[in-house]
Amino acid sequence: MFGGRLWRRTEGDVNFPKGVSRRQFVSGVMSSAALACLPKTAGAFAGGAAFEDLLLQGGRPHGPEGRVTLLAAPFPMEQVRLLDGPFLDATKANLQYLHSLPVDRLVHNFRVNAGLASTAEPLGGWEAPDCELRGHFTGHFLSACALAYASTGDVELKTKGEAVVAELAKCQDAKGNGYLSAFPESFFDRLSDGKGVWAPFYTLHKIMAGNLDMYTYCQSEQALAVAEGMARWMGHWTNGISDDHMQRILKTEYGGTNEALYNLSAITGKWQYFRTATRFEQPDYFGPLAGHRDELKGLHTNTNIPKVIGAARRYELTGDPYYHEVAEYFWEEVTQERAYVTGGTSNGEGWDTDAGNLSKALSLWSEECCCGYNMLKLTRHVHQWTADPRYMDYYERTLFNSRLGTQHPDNGMKMYYFPLETGYWKFFHSQFNSFWCCTGTGVEEFSKFTDTIYSHNEHDVFVNLFIASEVRWPEKGLTVRQKTSFPEQEGTSITVKAEKPVQAGINIRIPSWAADGGTVELNGKALPVFSSPGSYLRITREWADGDRLEVKLPMRLRTEPLLGDRTQVAALYGPIVLAGRLGAEGLTEAMQFDPDHGPTQLAPPHAEAKGSANIFAKSAEEIRTAAWLEPVKGQPLTFTTVGQKNATMLIPLNQIFGERYAVYWKTSTHAEDSDS
Repeated sequence: MFGGRLWRRTEGDVNFPKGVSRRQFVSGVMSSAALACLPKTAGAFAGGAAFEDLLLQGGRPHGPEGRVTLLAAPFPMEQVRLLDGPFLDATKANLQYLHSLPVDRLVHNFRVNAGLASTAEPLGGWEAPDCELRGHFTGHFLSACALAYASTGDVELKTKGEAVVAELAKCQDAKGNGYLSAFPESFFDRLSDGKGVWAPFYTLHKIMAGNLDMYTYCQSEQALAVAEGMARWMGHWTNGISDDHMQRILKTEYGGTNEALYNLSAITGKWQYFRTATRFEQPDYFGPLAGHRDELKGLHTNTNIPKVIGAARRYELTGDPYYHEVAEYFWEEVTQERAYVTGGTSNGEGWDTDAGNLSKALSLWSEECCCGYNMLKLTRHVHQWTADPRYMDYYERTLFNSRLGTQHPDNGMKMYYFPLETGYWKFFHSQFNSFWCCTGTGVEEFSKFTDTIYSHNEHDVFVNLFIASEVRWPEKGLTVRQKTSFPEQEGTSITVKAEKPVQAGINIRIPSWAADGGTVELNGKALPVFSSPGSYLRITREWADGDRLEVKLPMRLRTEPLLGDRTQVAALYGPIVLAGRLGAEGLTEAMQFDPDHGPTQLAPPHAEAKGSANIFAKSAEEIRTAAWLEPVKGQPLTFTTVGQKNATMLIPLNQIFGERYAVYWKTSTHAEDSDS
């Protein structure tokens, strides 16, 4: 979130389908070079009536699928349930935190701003009455309640979300013009006049998105009415702004306002919301991306990822290849040239280096947790366009390493920064005195772990992630149940429940990290073939009730160098990033949690890194293959260094709490010593 104090710049039959080419959607239309030459100006979109015809079929909203055929759409979360395992445990801790937040305190600032009485105690941190971002977390809370209801059936949270919506509707009615926020409209006068103000449209985005989620997952018509009122206000406000003036306004962070308005237009079939969404577009940012140019250096990271999610949504609704190129190139560039081994990105909240060089980008403030959340959100979009398993390789890595370990297991508190410099530790928010942007995206993420475990098209189901869970496919009369303790278990067991025999394909992702020796058994009998790493293994047959697949996915130790510095490496086992345990000496609880009173802290103040992570090996090959590590007998996913002056224990990064750790190791070899 821009505003952080550290940012310094303004089978039967077995088939082996290959991933659809990432150029498929623009092939035959125009080259990507030609795309870069297209004149794209803010608000430019011809054919409003045609677009309404697109959204409306028989006078009813067409729905969110738009014009692009989805080759692997995620199953609705209502049809997926988690089973016992780390993701269900994390979900429960998050729900506990959500249940602890009182409605009256969440809406207090809204009521005061609307001139309505409130006796509630104000929240602190970024929800304090004097914080210019106040109100943002209430929007996140609505999204989290709706997502949690869809994922778990938690009726109490649905009711709580509905209570918040009702209070917000009262505040909106009191204003009388559709405006809804916890701060006055004068903030937008300051924004228009170029005077300093934090991020008012960013906050409105969170509030609108929360109401849209309450409509989408909880069927709250009142929430939809609130969102439409906000959209009408936005449309009226932006109508009087020239394109040039709007571009100056958009230099202030506005979150995913474009995405929310596109979603609202798809839900309602109303063209005016789409038109307003197009005002929240920056050709100077999208143009280089469409032309496959990385001009990201110097940008605030999480300000800019949501804009691309909006581009992805516009592509899905219109089929315009320009926005496909924006989203796809951005995804490729960030994941390949600007991401850490965890899948996360940003240092001090920004991209402060050239592409492919993170050698000086390890710190207490790398990475910002919101970035991982939003990159997963973007990955959901691009994967469903092509069903390319590469996207799910990245998704898995980021989910397990950059997201799962950012919540404290005891109380559901979330992190803001995820330190990747050796010797630091994890730092979490307080219950009522933080409410950072990453608190908000965190409560959303940990409410929707059922999303994207499984996808489907008309005939097939895709098993994307190895998470203990069950998905119902009522249209096929089919249920697929995964029983696994992955990553402790190197594979998964899949059982089919079928009301009657049904012809379908089950596509099991064979990850790029899978080692030799992978196998699949159908009802206890080994199938004669397997699929190569980085693909889906498609098993098509007439499935009967009780059919069972046993999938073995061998894992191995390996290392990956830090981009730009091959002498610094991280260790992985399969997709799991391993962290060296450096001890808890000198760490107190107060150093691990934001204080309950006083100014909020995004990271532990006066933090000092302690400990080292150095590896000496005979050759570069020993470093690459992690020959300096060996497993600890009887302790799953636990390893120790060997051949070093002092032994260091390593465990999954997502299991590190209350101690210092190391992710990247400084390496040297005999050959290097001889050269020096």
